[in-house]
Amino acid sequence: MRPLFAIIKIVRRYRLPIIAALIVISPLEIAMAQDGTLMIDDRGSGNTLASSGGKWRLITDGVMGGVSDGQLSIDTVENEGCLRLKGDVKLDNSGGFVQAALDLSKDALQDVQNYTGLMLAVYGNDEHYNVHLRTHDNQLPWQSYRTTFTAAPEWKILQFPFAEFSPYRTDKALDVSRLKRIGVVAIGREFRADICLGKLGLYK
Repeated sequence: MRPLFAIIKIVRRYRLPIIAALIVISPLEIAMAQDGTLMIDDRGSGNTLASSGGKWRLITDGVMGGVSDGQLSIDTVENEGCLRLKGDVKLDNSGGFVQAALDLSKDALQDVQNYTGLMLAVYGNDEHYNVHLRTHDNQLPWQSYRTTFTAAPEWKILQFPFAEFSPYRTDKALDVSRLKRIGVVAIGREFRADICLGKLGLYK
């Protein structure tokens, strides 16, 4: 139960006088509670499970012989619960990425075609990262649809329109009705990755 509703319920039940109440609501919670937003992960689980189903997991270039290393952990940054992706991206052995990936459940994809794009709260180290989408049209592991962003060292809510994702090594156009995975990826150059992922949703 939200703190505000809990306080109101107690006051009404016991007919207590309302003197004063300090209720702290996260700015990110306010911003992400816009009408029409479909939440994929509200980060309320306190672990790697998404609120809509599915589980975040770490993928590195070790699956293809690379030597980048990373870790995915639960953290709190400036009072916001988040997933934290950290690691060293290395280009040896034709590698070069670490990724936090979420395989989407069917419940997370209801009416997805009615949404404009993804909304994600991020806090980073002022480096460039990618968002990768995979659909059931992508049969090969290197195929995806990609867009790039900068993760500033402060909490920001970013919007990623589906129309701005570019196909990578696939001739098929992005079909959002066939989405199966969302990934936040440190990729393409040697650097230290450190990015916190907050609430994730679809916006209209």
